[in-house]
Amino acid sequence: MGVWSALAQDPATVGQWSPVMTWPCRAIHAHMLPTGKVLFWATSGAPKQWDPATNATSNARNSGLNIFCSGHAFLADGQLFVAGGHFNSEHYVGIPNACKYNAFTNTWTQFANLMNAARWYPTSTTLPSGDVLVISGQIDTTQGMNPLPQVWQTASESWRDLSTAQLALPYYPFMHVAPNGKVFCAGPSQITRYLDTSGTGTWTPLSNTNFGPRNWGSSVMYDDGKILVMGGTTCDPYVWNCASFPTATAEIIDLNSLVPSWTYTGSMAGGRKNHNATLLPDGKVLVTGGTRSREHPSKDSTDPAYTSEMWDPDTGTWTAMTSETVFRGYHSTAALLPDGRVVSGGGTWGGASAEVYSPPYLFNGARPTITSAPTNITYGNSFFVGTPDATSISKVTMIGLTSVTHGFNMNQRISRLSFSQATGGLNVTAPSSPNNSPPGYYMLFILNSNGVPSVANIVRIGS
Repeated sequence: MGVWSALAQDPATVGQWSPVMTWPCRAIHAHMLPTGKVLFWATSGAPKQWDPATNATSNARNSGLNIFCSGHAFLADGQLFVAGGHFNSEHYVGIPNACKYNAFTNTWTQFANLMNAARWYPTSTTLPSGDVLVISGQIDTTQGMNPLPQVWQTASESWRDLSTAQLALPYYPFMHVAPNGKVFCAGPSQITRYLDTSGTGTWTPLSNTNFGPRNWGSSVMYDDGKILVMGGTTCDPYVWNCASFPTATAEIIDLNSLVPSWTYTGSMAGGRKNHNATLLPDGKVLVTGGTRSREHPSKDSTDPAYTSEMWDPDTGTWTAMTSETVFRGYHSTAALLPDGRVVSGGGTWGGASAEVYSPPYLFNGARPTITSAPTNITYGNSFFVGTPDATSISKVTMIGLTSVTHGFNMNQRISRLSFSQATGGLNVTAPSSPNNSPPGYYMLFILNSNGVPSVANIVRIGS
């Protein structure tokens, strides 16, 4: 018993959470900026910035809009694109506005062109072209969900309507750019589909998940064209008397297959909803927070999911990690930091606080170091990464900057890069296609044979 207890608490096995930090507001929306800071905001008031290097928080500029319950993703130039939000204090009523935030100048720009209608709980997805797909979101309590997908065209700063692809989808659909250039909707509905965003748009049903609807679940593209969904509930998102507990099941699909279909992978140790799923530099997926009980999401949990879990794509199994101190459920966020840690914050019942998780790989020896890397890389081209640890490097990965809210990270994705040793470092080959890595800023990690990641360099990929 004593040996098991010691192993269970060994940071090299289960990781380690920091003490809880007090933040100036709840982190309901969180974004890993290309400057290395984290931008976050709550239901109202000016957004804040947190610097992981100094642990200091500061005020960011106000957008001039109520961007609570908006959808967001990063543009190719590193600016944060934000669509929709909350109309005053009225529940289930959106706004038709969109804007962008420039982290380098701490300025917001409101777009003069409005969306076709309001959106509350939409999803934004950066496309291979650098334009942004905006989909779903509720207009108001009378008109319901906005069925018209729209593409924000960055060059002309105008909207293109996908008028032949109108479809009412649930809140915050799990949208992922697929290797074929289409956008795959992995949930939370049971029917999963491709959306071709060319022309006026076309939906193509692909495959049904086995479990059913996964409202308040989460989804991650853990490799090119490979997607994991986990947790969630079959009950409607805001039902007061849910008859079903959240599920512990998880499923995967490989869009590279001739006939893609969903299959069960390992189940988590316990069911959960309102959790967050975060890609790590080694390709594993960390799930934090959520609740195991059936309550309405805005109510306190009778069974908080404090224990974090990690999924290994090589084995399809979950491993219990150490536990958070604070209940991070509805309205919580989690973001990968350039140093390989994960900040978990917010939550209706977590309040204006955050804590930082150090995964087991940070307790497995010294880090490799990056001494030089380009700030810009080009699709398919080779680039040099300087490191004194070249002979020990086993992986090179690139992960998109976090842009997360309500349990879904709209901007994270991973690319596993091929590389070879060179004098003083590594020759690394950039992703070949924007279908696999849409243009923008990424965290570039090198990992040694012990699985320990470097501190990332933030690089920009484009044509």
